[in-house]
Amino acid sequence: FPLFLQVTCNCFTISNGEMQDVGVGLYPSMSLLNHSCDPNCVIIFEGYQLLLRSVREIQIGEELTISYIESLMPTSERQKQLVRQYCFECNCLLCQNQEKDSEKLAGEEHDWKEVKDAVNKVRYPKSKEEWKHILARCQNLLSSNMGRLPDTNIYQLKMLDCAMDACINLESWEEALCYGLRTLEPYRLYYPGFHPLRAVQLLRVGKLQYSQDMFPQALETLKQAYNIMKVTHGTDHSLMKTLMEIKEECEAMMRIQ
Repeated sequence: FPLFLQVTCNCFTISNGEMQDVGVGLYPSMSLLNHSCDPNCVIIFEGYQLLLRSVREIQIGEELTISYIESLMPTSERQKQLVRQYCFECNCLLCQNQEKDSEKLAGEEHDWKEVKDAVNKVRYPKSKEEWKHILARCQNLLSSNMGRLPDTNIYQLKMLDCAMDACINLESWEEALCYGLRTLEPYRLYYPGFHPLRAVQLLRVGKLQYSQDMFPQALETLKQAYNIMKVTHGTDHSLMKTLMEIKEECEAMMRIQ
């Protein structure tokens, strides 16, 4: 049991190129890093290789920090998860100021709680039929909350992401792009500066724009993704190479036109 607890507290969630969880691993030296909800470093994976990347200038003697949890949660939820899993409370400036909590929970509570419950019940589907069921549920809630819940509400944002994923898996590219575009402003608000999640979302939207022959828009979106990803991932990362290939194809299509 003590060994299990040590693994739980020190393991890292391994993610694929699109920041989706694929497993867990132990990286002893990286376990020495402390937490901040507003960290100066991020963890990126290249296969099973863990990469530590700085996302802003670090002063001599300044401690390197990462976020142990998803920072999109409101302060109270972040604190609960940190206490439950890591047995400490965070006292960073983001937690002291409860910054952006009002935007994260904007709208009537009974509206976003229904969306929160629906999002929490979603499990990764194994068939197209399951994806269709999830998409129908997302469409119904997004339609009923139109004008009542802003896209900056974090549960509405998660619902948009879920609808986008469902459309991609069902090859409904145009509808996927509509949902993806609605996520970009909330992502910019909650992941300012250099954040891998925002870079990946921009890449996903750029790919959808490219698939719809929206080459000027795709190129602009991909440039935004590139400017973030060169810091969060580095120029040698496989995802950066994928981005560059699509960007070059986009530029070639614009020259033909």
